[in-house]
Amino acid sequence: MKKIYLMILVLLLTSLQTFSQHLGLTFQEAIKQGILVKNLDSLYLSAVNSDTNLAVFKTESEQDSVYGGYKKMLQDLGNFLSTNNFYWDKPTRCYNRIYFSSNGTIDYFLFNFVGNTEDKPTNEKEIEFQRLLNIFISDYQFLLKADVKFAQCSPVTYMPKKK
Repeated sequence: MKKIYLMILVLLLTSLQTFSQHLGLTFQEAIKQGILVKNLDSLYLSAVNSDTNLAVFKTESEQDSVYGGYKKMLQDLGNFLSTNNFYWDKPTRCYNRIYFSSNGTIDYFLFNFVGNTEDKPTNEKEIEFQRLLNIFISDYQFLLKADVKFAQCSPVTYMPKKK
């Protein structure tokens, strides 16, 4: 009987650890791991929404703070990449959907590079971006907190270093 309780405890702790991970993945990798946007969207509310009844941050001031915080987070990511000698070769378009815990830490940062094949980063570049992204989100704290988990998405264009 003790073995059964111990096994249940180990399984619970393992599953809790999985849920508390900070993961940066492409949308396709997320699906392969059984992480579905539809399921995440049922657990994380929209940070902002044109229908404020559906938004976590409802007032214009709160929504402005979300946009400002989101912009700062992307700038912080860019600075982190530069600090780690990662630079974009050309403007690189990407779509992000980021899921935040209520305390502002990043649970999931899903992304896809978009555009023509020649406009996307090489496989090696994407792997390095993802590696650094996972380091960045492991302890990043978004400026805002909420009573519930929330999500924000956007297209973004990562730019090469100015000469």
